[in-house]
Amino acid sequence: MKLSTLGRILLGTTVAQAATINYSTVTGYFMQDEESTDASKFDYTSENFGLINRTYPVDNKLKGHKSLTQWERFHHQVTQLNDEAPNHIEYKVLFLGRHGEGWHNTAESYYGTPAWNCYWAELDGNGTASWVDATLTPTGESQALKANAFWQKQIHEQRIHTPDHYYVSPLTRTLQTANLTFTGLVLPKGSAPFKPTVKELFREGISIHTCDHRRSRSYIHDLFPNWPIEEGFSEEDELWDGVTAESADAQDARSAQALGQVFFASSGKKEAFVSVTAHSGEIASILRVLKHREFSLNTGAVIPVLVKAEKVEHGASTTSSVPWTVSPHCTEPPVTSVSACVCPSSAVPVTTVLATGV
Repeated sequence: MKLSTLGRILLGTTVAQAATINYSTVTGYFMQDEESTDASKFDYTSENFGLINRTYPVDNKLKGHKSLTQWERFHHQVTQLNDEAPNHIEYKVLFLGRHGEGWHNTAESYYGTPAWNCYWAELDGNGTASWVDATLTPTGESQALKANAFWQKQIHEQRIHTPDHYYVSPLTRTLQTANLTFTGLVLPKGSAPFKPTVKELFREGISIHTCDHRRSRSYIHDLFPNWPIEEGFSEEDELWDGVTAESADAQDARSAQALGQVFFASSGKKEAFVSVTAHSGEIASILRVLKHREFSLNTGAVIPVLVKAEKVEHGASTTSSVPWTVSPHCTEPPVTSVSACVCPSSAVPVTTVLATGV
């Protein structure tokens, strides 16, 4: 199969760069940046998205700053950081949102992670539920609607600056989550409308699990016909084959590539607030690229991160390749999987596809 340029980039076979962007998290603004914040107990809806109640250097320059909300003053602070930064440095606030609970999440909880990873996740479903490119459960839909209500509350009470750009992973659970989260919001006057770009590079880590096998471009377009799909997006999923899996290093290289298409874009520094609706593994990868501390999100959760990006030009283009790995799995349900997967003696691990996917 002849791969598109985007497909070759994702597979790590051709990555040419004329410049490198170094990313770092600007700490001191959000609770999630602090080592003392317990991710397992963090609730973004009760913590103002984690924005720390503090003063900013820009406050004294703002007329009537005492009447401004924390988010209004933070927006001015980010604006000043960009105004004072040289052309090769840019600041953005990334709202990283994890999709709501999907049927694959409930299946993993039911079977246990070891059995899920080595057998059940390679199937299309179990006769009761399907998890190929999993859709949201009713709980997942409620989690997305909870985010919608919180965004509306923040718009009304905090006069928060809503995203200037929206991006969403092409997997169905993220498309549904973004739609439920942002559709119907009464946005501030002059705000960018909710019209997310479907972006391949923000998909979940590509494993042999069928939940990571995306549907076709036509399916996505038919589901949300008014949403733009990025240039170069292939009709069928070129990347999932049910045999090889993306390594953590390969995923981080992909996440860096995605961020490189978000930062230093034609819109410039003025549009500094960006929403990315993605997945637990992809958000973890993005945070690694941003040199942020590890911070796991529950399904449906959202955290903002203030990012500094610095472009470093190269004298010539460079090419790099990050290998993928083969993932053995059982051909029958494992005998035991409390702490590790043990295949039946008659079903030794194989590296072939168990299910056809979508």
